[in-house]
Amino acid sequence: MQENSTLRSPLGSPLKVKDVAVALGVDASTVYVAVRTGLLGSFRVGAGRGTYRIPRAALKAYAAERGIPAETLGVEL
Repeated sequence: MQENSTLRSPLGSPLKVKDVAVALGVDASTVYVAVRTGLLGSFRVGAGRGTYRIPRAALKAYAAERGIPAETLGVEL
């Protein structure tokens, strides 16, 4: 996996779905499925439907459960 310099979330802040998708090398729809099924921890922000944010710790746990080394994600966890 290549390192991605486009992840805009400041260190320590939650990640957007598209940033997690890029880090994992999957489509955003795959991340939404993981969120909806409870495999990937998240929370909503904003009014109405809002948008999902994924805590860095949740991404780290998700990757570890699947044997994905955190160093290959291209995002600081």
